[in-house]
Amino acid sequence: MFCFQCEQTAKGQGCTNVGVCGKQPDTAALQDLLIYTLKGLSLVALKGHSLGLRDSDMDQFTCEAVFSTLTNVNFDSERFVVLIQETVTRRDALKKRIEAVEGNVQFPEGPATFLPASDLEKLVAQGEQVGVKSNPDVNPDILSLRELLVYGLKGLAAYADHARILGQQDETVYDFIYQALAATLDDELGVEALVGLALKCGEVNLKAMELLDAANTGAYGHPVPTSVPLGVKKGKAILVSGHDLKDLYELLKQTEGKGIQIYTHGEMLPCHGYPELKKFEHFYGHYGTAWQNQKKEFGEFPGAILMTTNCIQKPKDTYQENIFTTGLVGWPGVKHIAGKDFSEVIEKALEMPGFQEDTEGKSVMVGFARNAVLSVAGQIVEAVKSKAIRHFFLVAGCDGAKPGRNYYTEFVEKVPNDSVVLTLACGKFRFFDQDLGDIGGIPRLLDVGQCNDAYSAVQIAVALANAFDCGVNDLPLSMVLSWYEQKACAILLTLLHLGIKDIRLGPSLPAFVTPNVLDVLVKNFNLMPISTPDEDLKAILG
Repeated sequence: MFCFQCEQTAKGQGCTNVGVCGKQPDTAALQDLLIYTLKGLSLVALKGHSLGLRDSDMDQFTCEAVFSTLTNVNFDSERFVVLIQETVTRRDALKKRIEAVEGNVQFPEGPATFLPASDLEKLVAQGEQVGVKSNPDVNPDILSLRELLVYGLKGLAAYADHARILGQQDETVYDFIYQALAATLDDELGVEALVGLALKCGEVNLKAMELLDAANTGAYGHPVPTSVPLGVKKGKAILVSGHDLKDLYELLKQTEGKGIQIYTHGEMLPCHGYPELKKFEHFYGHYGTAWQNQKKEFGEFPGAILMTTNCIQKPKDTYQENIFTTGLVGWPGVKHIAGKDFSEVIEKALEMPGFQEDTEGKSVMVGFARNAVLSVAGQIVEAVKSKAIRHFFLVAGCDGAKPGRNYYTEFVEKVPNDSVVLTLACGKFRFFDQDLGDIGGIPRLLDVGQCNDAYSAVQIAVALANAFDCGVNDLPLSMVLSWYEQKACAILLTLLHLGIKDIRLGPSLPAFVTPNVLDVLVKNFNLMPISTPDEDLKAILG
């Protein structure tokens, strides 16, 4: 086993025995094999496109299959066996369509001709032969850029799949996934070409995030500032974690009138700001944080738990019987809901004791997406001109369990009173409940939303740059980002595509980025690691 796609990879170098995330070696090998077979499918798909042969169903399948290998999505080896077999079946069916048009077309030996073994053990062995470090002759910088591209694609596929679920798609996104996967097989592509493809991935990811923004706001309205209680109500309960708004909406509909309170967890917190979701009276509040106390929180929750998309490490056996997964999410021994019928989840919630009494807690504000922030853009501009607002900080990104992420809490605590903090994604759970006050009625802590809402943050920055008639890099705005998995990689590539410089990234730099590749990013974008809150604030503010 070798995996270094996430920030928490062992010793900052790579997981070789078992994943820090809980991924087992057999699952890691099958994920590698799936990516390998998808590269072969991509070669065939591109040939098909040149002949006018498209398959929208295959586009969606490819996107989902790439997404399934993202950190903390699916740890169920049996489901990867099915995906690998389906990839090859689809590839060979398309070959026959190509032959019907152009005769016998020869594809190079490798992923386009690969035949999967007949049993799990042999498939795992095949996966071990095509993993990240399987070819020691590949130049380390080339390997680094290929993996950066693949990890960017995993994040892109996640955003594209979220958007598709709500009816928003674009062929150019799927086309790039095929092109980029195939490009990782091209030994003629050097550093410059691969850097260009990585930035192109960022450009296409911006399109995917735009589609997702249109999907979410089109279905559920634009988020509005909303106060969300962190306490609980007496009675039966279901906790929803992950990212999927449609799953939450369907669950809210199916639990109406059943005496069950619905709570969010982690990245689902911003859902309370969507008008079409907040209208449900039993959509009560938010329970728990993100990573820090996750196992304790889930073990003590007295109701059913619904996990959507990628969210947490594999649950403990002691309480996994209370957990249900949806979509691509899967763990051995955990019940998977294949469709949108949540009757089993509801039955489990009704069986369990629920909360025995009301418990008061703090409340937090959500709903400061682009429409809400830009509605007071004039007020913000005047506050900057009058020096009431000195600086904006985007402190955003992933949370994680590894030590060192307290940096972001301390950083926000030390941001001066004349500055505003914008935040999004699960990294905010290090400081989301802090009361930073306001500046002339503008809250000093603005929750833009999920990591999926990064498009909103980009649009806010662009709109402010237009208002001040300058570039984004000239704004009194600094980006201090945390990363954990591959959606963060895709967002970073988008920011680099937009030419945004001076980004601070932590808690550590990606293990898959070699010193030479990092040097390219530093020279072109002044990308830098975080240091200490005091040192970074001094460097930013002077």
